[in-house]
Amino acid sequence: MADTWQSVMDHAVAVARKAGEVVRGALTEDRKVTTKSSAVDLVTQTDQAVEQLIIQSVKEKFPTHRFIGEESVAAGEACVLTEEPTWIIDPIDGTTNFVHSFPFVAVSIGFSVSKQVEFGVVYSCLEDKMYTARRGKGAFCNGEPLQVSEQKEIQHSIIATEFGSSRDPEAVDKIFISLRNVLSLPVHGLAPVDTHMHRVTHSETDANLERWAAMKRPGGYGALLKGTSAVTRRVRGAGTAAINMCLVASGCAEAYYEIGIHVWDVAAGSLIVSEAGGVLMDVEGGEIDLMSRRIIAANNKTIAQRIVQEIASFSPPRDDAPPLKQ
Repeated sequence: MADTWQSVMDHAVAVARKAGEVVRGALTEDRKVTTKSSAVDLVTQTDQAVEQLIIQSVKEKFPTHRFIGEESVAAGEACVLTEEPTWIIDPIDGTTNFVHSFPFVAVSIGFSVSKQVEFGVVYSCLEDKMYTARRGKGAFCNGEPLQVSEQKEIQHSIIATEFGSSRDPEAVDKIFISLRNVLSLPVHGLAPVDTHMHRVTHSETDANLERWAAMKRPGGYGALLKGTSAVTRRVRGAGTAAINMCLVASGCAEAYYEIGIHVWDVAAGSLIVSEAGGVLMDVEGGEIDLMSRRIIAANNKTIAQRIVQEIASFSPPRDDAPPLKQ
């Protein structure tokens, strides 16, 4: 029986590699930077050029396919996932990294049919690592099989996260509440902490507000960790959702969580994680919804459900929400 999508995936790998060459070449040039939703939501001419390179290449070979692209959506195109074959593209995942030559920058291409991701390609351009996955056929890095970690103890785990581009005060508060909760988890070799004393709960609003106000003063970030007896070194972030998820798939990290990402950030990586034996979950423990802008990707359900307990969840506007009326 013919493999319907293998030639499509082969083209995705080829165009991702070509896009990576463009990204690497641009690092030697001046990078003109503009902003989108906030002062930390950056876009460069290279983002736009790479997305157009991918779209034009695909249109020539697969003219009936649809697209969801980060820069196209930013320019006003609808972000709608249909039953039709759809390429979900982040031309440069880690634009801030790219602007500063920080060495984790990825081209991310997910391919969806009937609203299900059939393959994912994440090319870590500066590392020259090509992560790929086909539904039901496993996940690979440069052709070598990937397998998630077998770790089931949260205190022995590395957890990846990012802070997102929203600077809405309520969202930022909840992001830091979640971070403090994760940082406060027990550490191997230390006595367990009293979770009622040392973990921020949703009911501790007044104390949280006092801490957040203190953080704005010089040296105030220490207030975030005040009263935390088990500060860990286990939280990491590559600055790109796609690479964070590939690190989970590779067994280098046990989990990645974030609220505020977009479908183009996680479409490819989500399949790479699941095909490497990992699990995907909403931050409240339900099924993953790629348009919800919320995700936990973990090596197993035990770790994922433990992280769910620590997250102060909120719901950013969905990727497929209709545009606000002017």
